[in-house]
Amino acid sequence: MGDPKSQHGAQEMKGWLFKWTNYLKGYQRRWFVLSNGLLSYYRNPAEMSHTCRGTISLHGALIHTVDACTFVVSNGGTQTFHIKASTEVERQQWVTALELAKAKAIQAMESEEEEEEYQDNDNQNVETASVIKDLTRRLDDLQACNDLMLKQGSGLQRALSDLEMIEPPSPELAAKFKIVSERTTLFRIAANAMISASWRSNNDSSSTGMTTISKRKRRTRVPDKPNYPLNLWSIMKNCIGKDLAAECTDSYEQMAFVAAFTVSSYATTAARTGKPFNPLLGETYECDRTDDLGWRAISEQVSHHPPMLAQHCEGKKWRCWQEFTMASKFRGKYLQVIPLGTAHLEFNIGQHHYTWRKVTTTVHNIIVGRLWVDQSGDMDIVNHKEGIKCHLKYIPYSYFSRDSQRKVKGIVMNSNKEVKWVVQGTWDSKIEIAPVISTSGTPDNPVYKTGPYILAWKRRMPTEDSEKYYSFTELACQLNEPEEGIAPTDSRLRPDQRLMEDGRWDEANAEKLRLEEKQRATRRAREHDCEKATAQGLSYETYEPLWFRKKQDPYTDSRCFVYNGEYWDHKSRGDWSRCPNIF
Repeated sequence: MGDPKSQHGAQEMKGWLFKWTNYLKGYQRRWFVLSNGLLSYYRNPAEMSHTCRGTISLHGALIHTVDACTFVVSNGGTQTFHIKASTEVERQQWVTALELAKAKAIQAMESEEEEEEYQDNDNQNVETASVIKDLTRRLDDLQACNDLMLKQGSGLQRALSDLEMIEPPSPELAAKFKIVSERTTLFRIAANAMISASWRSNNDSSSTGMTTISKRKRRTRVPDKPNYPLNLWSIMKNCIGKDLAAECTDSYEQMAFVAAFTVSSYATTAARTGKPFNPLLGETYECDRTDDLGWRAISEQVSHHPPMLAQHCEGKKWRCWQEFTMASKFRGKYLQVIPLGTAHLEFNIGQHHYTWRKVTTTVHNIIVGRLWVDQSGDMDIVNHKEGIKCHLKYIPYSYFSRDSQRKVKGIVMNSNKEVKWVVQGTWDSKIEIAPVISTSGTPDNPVYKTGPYILAWKRRMPTEDSEKYYSFTELACQLNEPEEGIAPTDSRLRPDQRLMEDGRWDEANAEKLRLEEKQRATRRAREHDCEKATAQGLSYETYEPLWFRKKQDPYTDSRCFVYNGEYWDHKSRGDWSRCPNIF
């Protein structure tokens, strides 16, 4: 069919593509035109002068790739184009142009709004405002191109890595060279678009004598998930909180804020019924948000049977760590997940040390119906320094209850079991706390008179279209964002996970099976070495994690994995020589 024709840069194109019409006719050849932020199609080029068959404005449009040659463009309402190109290269040319055109359309609308606002200002501010507006538009243009370049660069890197693993001569060599060639072409397309935008932005910036892009700009969402049904499920935990009440001087108030923090970890689980990737033994994940959020965390899969994760998070005034594993019980219509392991929190000021265990998670409608998640059970949070306790009760869902669902309530008590604060709210919305002034009633039915309630935590709601990208929050979208300098065992480098985010599910599943078989082969080799050493009467070193060590926990009187303090030092030196090859 020939390559699509580009006009005035990558944001305007025209050419033949195949559009889905209906189940009888399937995909039909149509003439598509991208111009002025609009994607239109015709039966042939001659119709351009008189009959347009359909148009979508790219401002606010959703664009996502389905497979190597197919992509979808939708306005989220009445218009949706299912489009197929002849080759993957041609598909990427169109997708790149559409993404850039979308960015330009958004910038144009914002510019119109800004111009209306600027008209009300004094004439002396017009010139400065115009320069800032133009710079912002150019920088956004550059960022959009940069994101596309990073995405295609990752695909090229994966293909090259696969090629390096093949020892010629091999029947797979020709196919691998073809993949590398196609990936290189895709990368060149995105790179050329970025270079063009960069040239324009740099020219404009230098002409005004202004400098700007020092703090990293993080993404706010991930590509839309493909519209495929899921038959499996699991729970994705949110283990990130705020500054954990480090400034509180009142121990009881601090306990109430800690209680709100423990509840916040369940806020996003109600909609998280998709199956995540099972971590590989030795797989790690670092999250360094010191520059903007004030904390950093390191996690490692320390055991495969049973699956166990160790995590350590630290801020300037606190440290939080946990060892997480679980047991499950299938009850026919629902499944219960019982978390095992203890979470710890320690503040620098006052040396207060808190521990707690998570409550039971229940997934309903396992066999028939829409999956939904509930939390239930009792949680005791203990301040080991002063003997202060908080007892939280997660009320299970009840069809007959007139009260609000997903409710949590609790009390903060001193060592003499005198109630000092109350905690109440819902685990998916908000938690309020209040000091207790006096207590009346009976021991079985106490009545607490409180001071004013304080909003201790409120959930930051996701965007309206978050269901299209796995119901992720903004922070969750940023967790799998590619990042330089991380350990070679980091989750962001998993090829199956990256393929799934790009919407290439068939390839992701094949890659997932390869990684799991590689892990099983490594385990079999380790077991063989152990049996051989035992038969010869020799000692054999069992598997040991890299960044965590097992030690006695004085607070729970059990052995658990604790951070050894070495990860960030190794990262600063760029020394990953100890890391195994797990991918």
